[in-house]
Amino acid sequence: MEPEKERTGRTPKKGRKRRRVPNKLVGASEVMRDRWDLEERQQPEAKKARLSTILFTENREITHGQLCELLKYAVLGKSSVPKPSWCQLFHQNHLNNVVVFILQGMSQLHFYRFYLEFGSLRKTFRHKFCLSPPSSDFLADIIGLQKKQIIGDLPKGMEGSLPSSSSEVSIILQNDPIIQKYGSKKVSLTRCLLTKEEMKIYHFPLQGFPDCENFVPTKCCGSITDNSPLFGLDCEMCLTSKGRELTRISLVAEGGFCVMDELVKPDNKIVDYLTSFSGITKKILNPVTTKLKDVQRQLKALLPPNAVLVGHSLDLDLRALKMIHPYVIDTSLLYVREQGRRFKLKFLAKVILGKDIQCPDRFGHDATEDARTTLELAQYFLKYGPKKIAELNLEALASHQELEAAGLEPRNTAEVVQQLNTSVLECLDSMGQKLLFLTQEADATELSSSKNCHTIKCLSNKEVLEQARVEIPLFTFSIVQFSFEPFPPNLSEEMSKRLRIKWMEMSTVYAGPFSKNCNLRALKRLFKSFGSVRSVTLILESHQPHLCIQYEVLEGAQLAIESLDGSLVEGTCIKVQRPVTELTLDCDTLVNELEQDSENRGTIYLSGVSETFKERLLQQSSLFLGLKAVILPKDLKNGKQKKYCFLRFKTFGSAQRALGILTGKNWKLKGRHALTPRHLHSWLRGSPESRPPGVRVIPPHSEQEALQLLKMDHPKIASWRWGRKIENLYHSLCSGTLCLILLPGTDSTHGSLSGLGLMGIKDEEESNTPNECL
Repeated sequence: MEPEKERTGRTPKKGRKRRRVPNKLVGASEVMRDRWDLEERQQPEAKKARLSTILFTENREITHGQLCELLKYAVLGKSSVPKPSWCQLFHQNHLNNVVVFILQGMSQLHFYRFYLEFGSLRKTFRHKFCLSPPSSDFLADIIGLQKKQIIGDLPKGMEGSLPSSSSEVSIILQNDPIIQKYGSKKVSLTRCLLTKEEMKIYHFPLQGFPDCENFVPTKCCGSITDNSPLFGLDCEMCLTSKGRELTRISLVAEGGFCVMDELVKPDNKIVDYLTSFSGITKKILNPVTTKLKDVQRQLKALLPPNAVLVGHSLDLDLRALKMIHPYVIDTSLLYVREQGRRFKLKFLAKVILGKDIQCPDRFGHDATEDARTTLELAQYFLKYGPKKIAELNLEALASHQELEAAGLEPRNTAEVVQQLNTSVLECLDSMGQKLLFLTQEADATELSSSKNCHTIKCLSNKEVLEQARVEIPLFTFSIVQFSFEPFPPNLSEEMSKRLRIKWMEMSTVYAGPFSKNCNLRALKRLFKSFGSVRSVTLILESHQPHLCIQYEVLEGAQLAIESLDGSLVEGTCIKVQRPVTELTLDCDTLVNELEQDSENRGTIYLSGVSETFKERLLQQSSLFLGLKAVILPKDLKNGKQKKYCFLRFKTFGSAQRALGILTGKNWKLKGRHALTPRHLHSWLRGSPESRPPGVRVIPPHSEQEALQLLKMDHPKIASWRWGRKIENLYHSLCSGTLCLILLPGTDSTHGSLSGLGLMGIKDEEESNTPNECL
């Protein structure tokens, strides 16, 4: 089997370092990690601590545990704790202070609703990220204060591979991702199956998907029960002129008996046998006559109607087979890991089963061995249940290996776990320092009573701010907590709906008038050239026809307005404009502010990109200095790349130069500077509640009264006042201060509101966001 399906090609020659170049076979997160490492090596002379301009290309929510990772790393550095998995902090030893401002009671909704009021903060901090909904004690979670731990033993299979394998390890079961997904009780076979929705998310081939038109179904349509038979499946592939194609398939039944092991000759010319992974060579494959269609026929005959296929990254195996099967267990997803990452099959085999597979002294992988291993892993999970798996503490053991690979060798596994479960307070204590905690008296938590925490309780937010000015310079790590009244649940729901409607209306344009004999198909093609559209509607109520175009992203609508408003189309001068409603009255101001958002300053939007765009971009990378990320959105339904993208650059000047090149005659793309911050995309991904543009939305009575009275504690006023105050305090801090602004979100019986984080390092932000133009 391929090593987690992340093959990179031929093995590099001995004595010569291989330079890893991002290509379409490498995952986005790996490319970013390579960029981070390369950037750190290339700039050893840098003396300022700084954050990577790329936090996370996949824009996942950041958990409180991940936030704690960063804070601990900021305190201790890589010599003592692992690097944070979701962002990169360069030259941590040049950090002078860490300050965390918590705006208790505020959420993402506050930030989006009062975007203009938060102007000072969003222009100062370009690193923004979504936070998962709050738990019972947000502060304890991000600091790493944890409850009494449950003791477990190391798996026997790790004996000899880890120092002191009989040590006891501490595990917080309730926080283990396996427990969070499956609970602590044993689960049934049907519970382990991927749902259809999960199969869509992880790009499994499914009936009706455009990219699966020629795929062959296995004809398995029986009723699945806990007694349904399991079959382990593994495939080996080579690289041909048409991409990856099957060269070997192994199918193993329960009991470990191999029922199918076939070599397969690809239909197209082989470019790379990928021998170091597959073990397949030209000599081995030359006499083979079996083709893909023969294998498909055999599989259909072998598998009973209620068969369940088990594999590791099974989606790639099924795609290599060009087959569709509805009942699957993917062990890379069954053994859930934090942050959406996956454990390697070799690691799980050693830890769970105590067996060594994919040994480096062997010639390639053994597909039958890998298929048998995935089957045994699924059986182990069903037999012992999630709690037993959680007690093994897989994350700690995997982190041990990562530390070893980095040249760090803790004395024993208990030490590894201790590092992972250490709180920020303990990190500070190890350096002989204390944490400063400023809060209102009514909001004091268990952190206040911690021996290594200097707590100052205040009577108001104003007093918290005054104390912060005096006390922060005296401490290397400070937490300053302000408290605000959260939105009432019914108002939150209404405001959320209105914000989604507002964004939809801002992404909609009306265009016309057109002649009654206009070429409708050509007009649709013209407007689609500015970006993906949700709908195009012909309006006939006016004297002459108009079009209503709703774009997927705001950039598409803005580009259409800027390009076509007042232009001649089919001999007619047309007007292109947004609908005028009470929600879009300030859209021009908002668009201007979005352009000035520090996160958007170095990002450009392009429309008309093809599937080969990324390859061409990398081939001509010398033209695009300062390129930090290529963000290629995908269709959630079919997994295909959309025809627009975002490119993020280190500086505004680099982005401006690239925009000029890419919209020139050689590339023939349309584009502009970005408007939609990345952290906003996932929040808007859900389908907004639609309404005909122009229909009045009456605000709830309670909000009308609040806006009329303009009380000083109204959230709109609070957002503006405290945003300015915190910004002023931030600018008074010493150079090299890592600062986080956290809106934790809110939780109630009516539902949760996710949080939002803003982050920056004093002076580093200013030096990396110049206002230069060409």
